[in-house]
Amino acid sequence: MDFELSDEQKLIRETVRDFAEREIKPKAKELDEKGEFSIDLTKKIGELGLFGMNLPEKYGGQGLDTLSYIIAVEELARVDGSHAATLAAHNSLGIYPLYGYGTEEQKMNYLPQLCTGEALWSFGLTEPGAGSDSRGSKTTAVLDNNEWVINGSKIFITNGSSELSKGSTVQAVSGTRDGRKVFTTILVEKDTPGFTAKTMHGKMMWRASNTSELYFDDCRVPKENLLGEVGKGSKIMLSTLDGGRLSIAAMGLGLAQGAFEMALAYANERKQFGKLISKFQVNAFKLADMATKIELGRNLLYKACWLKDNNKPFTKEAAMSKLYCSEIAKEVADEAVQLHGGYGLMKDYDVERFYRDQRLLQVGEGTSEIQRLVISRKIGC
Repeated sequence: MDFELSDEQKLIRETVRDFAEREIKPKAKELDEKGEFSIDLTKKIGELGLFGMNLPEKYGGQGLDTLSYIIAVEELARVDGSHAATLAAHNSLGIYPLYGYGTEEQKMNYLPQLCTGEALWSFGLTEPGAGSDSRGSKTTAVLDNNEWVINGSKIFITNGSSELSKGSTVQAVSGTRDGRKVFTTILVEKDTPGFTAKTMHGKMMWRASNTSELYFDDCRVPKENLLGEVGKGSKIMLSTLDGGRLSIAAMGLGLAQGAFEMALAYANERKQFGKLISKFQVNAFKLADMATKIELGRNLLYKACWLKDNNKPFTKEAAMSKLYCSEIAKEVADEAVQLHGGYGLMKDYDVERFYRDQRLLQVGEGTSEIQRLVISRKIGC
């Protein structure tokens, strides 16, 4: 086993960390308070080359491996969950289905602009009545001559309604077969008549990311907008989530790292009873446990990335990584607030934002309960 990162991966970590500290950190608090999505910072993330990192150069990507991308997400999340979410959702959920299942014409039409930060693409799966049960989708698509006619709605869609949002990959029920729903995925561009994207406000976490409701009212798109094959929609969407779990795990890992660093720094400055609080065994042991959990999470996640990059099955390890890293993000953020005491409850301290941001990680892209279900099936239950 070789745990050493390549020189290129080390450079990516250094570059993204510097960018996050210099560009995002000074603005993160204000954007969070306003609940404002930053067009400027998103474009700068694109200029840095983080969108489409894994794609071949012919489509505008850099041809990098999965781990390089995961390190980039991790480093953004170490500073701010909202911008890490923008990157993760766009790459794993927006770009991947287009690259993995699109025709060559679709790839050349969409991917180059999605790799620059000029445009974002979203993943239209979740509905008001279909979350963990993705096959509970009620949005329909009927082929009428040369057009798909879509009716229904989606909810909690990242990158779906910002000024940069270009469209969404939508799962819809296109018929039935043997009494079961047939799911198909269709590409719907932003300005299509009958398609409305509405930004959701009032979020507890990721307040500077764009979260949307999508509505389809006799929305007509060309039949050429079919992604993959008719009836393969559920397979396309669920296979996309395998890779998406790695990015959510990276967000949990990065958030835990950032919260730990805040807690350690504070514990080495704050004095009580005449000495630094880091010198009290109860606090030193908290920090030791936090560091151990982060190290375990990183090893598990990086192994899952290695499996993916070596074309080995990684569904189980992706679910394990997503489960473990999101759960330790909760535990580490909670202990970080505890070490800050009353100050940890104040918005003046970034740890308060981290405590809120971690809560989505146990819900998004498959709840912790769904991850356990996936794992249990893979181990033979």
